[in-house]
Amino acid sequence: MKPATRLFIAALAAAAACGAHAQQQATFTVRSITPEAALKAAQAALQSCAKTGYQVAVAVNDRAGHPLVMLRDRLAGPHTPETAMNKAYTAVTFRIDTLAFMRVTQSGEAASGIRHLPRVVAIGGGVPIESAGALVGGIGVSGAPGGEADDVCARAGIAAIKDDLEF
Repeated sequence: MKPATRLFIAALAAAAACGAHAQQQATFTVRSITPEAALKAAQAALQSCAKTGYQVAVAVNDRAGHPLVMLRDRLAGPHTPETAMNKAYTAVTFRIDTLAFMRVTQSGEAASGIRHLPRVVAIGGGVPIESAGALVGGIGVSGAPGGEADDVCARAGIAAIKDDLEF
C-alpha cells in the first residue's frame, strides 16, 4: 500500500473516531443571559418607553423562555406584565422578533395556525437576545401604543447590554 493511501486511511479513521466520540457525550454546555444583564436590559427598556411617555411592562426571559425579570411602570395596564412575558417567550421559542413573527403568521399564511398555541403573542415588542451568535434570552415590552413602539423600547433594552454580550 502506498504511503499516501495509508495516510488517507489513517485520516479517515481519526475523523470517524472524533465523530463517534462527539456523539457519545451525554451533556452539553449552553449560554443564557444572567439575571443581572436581564435586569439592566429591562430597566433600560422601561426608561426608554418612559422618556416617550409610555407606561409599559418589560420582561426578560432566559433562553428556555422562563422569566428572569419583569418590571412594570406603576401606571401600566394590568394586562401588560403577562403580555410582555409572552412576547419574550414567543421571541425566544421561535427565534424571531415578534414584528416579523406577526407578518409570517398572519391570516392566510401557511404558519397562521401557530398563533393559537398557548403563550404565543403575534404583536411587536418581543425580541430575541443573542450573544456570539447564540440565543441567550428574549425581551418583551407591552403597553406602548402599538407593537412598533414596544419594539423600539425592547431594542433599547438590548442596546444597553450590547457591550456585555459577546458578538
